[in-house]
Amino acid sequence: MELSVPSDADLLALAEQVAASVQQRRLMLVTAESCTGGWIAKALTDLPGSSAWFDTGVVTYSYGAKEALLGVNPRTLELTGAVSEETVLEMVSGALARFGAGVAVAVTGIAGPTGGTAEKPVGTVWIGWKRRGGYAFAKLFRFDGDREAVRRQTVAAALNGVLKVLTD
Repeated sequence: MELSVPSDADLLALAEQVAASVQQRRLMLVTAESCTGGWIAKALTDLPGSSAWFDTGVVTYSYGAKEALLGVNPRTLELTGAVSEETVLEMVSGALARFGAGVAVAVTGIAGPTGGTAEKPVGTVWIGWKRRGGYAFAKLFRFDGDREAVRRQTVAAALNGVLKVLTD
């Protein structure tokens, strides 16, 4: 699924919608990010008063960080790699389990310009979501564009998914 590259204003509008939805449900939100480097957390915490509904953001680029901070199984990383459905599901579940939030989003992918393979080209991104007491689910995206375009699209897709999780 391809999305147009969102502007700063688009990301701000999405962040505001997420903030309203999370607050309405009296939840806290946590992010676990790899390819976005904390951009989801930044978009959310750019909003004044975000400490009332944003719990924490964790950036885990390395395998070791994914294991230590989110509880990702080393065997999962060995067998499927960091950019996989299995890894993002463990990331989002670990984030929710380790922090006092009610909803979590996790992202892992290849933003480029290097690092892609024939099987996982640049723009391959897995996003996972989970609400406390619910099931984790993940979706594969293939975004076009340069590193910034891939990351912007990832942030937008992650935030849109949080809205969906909260309204389903």
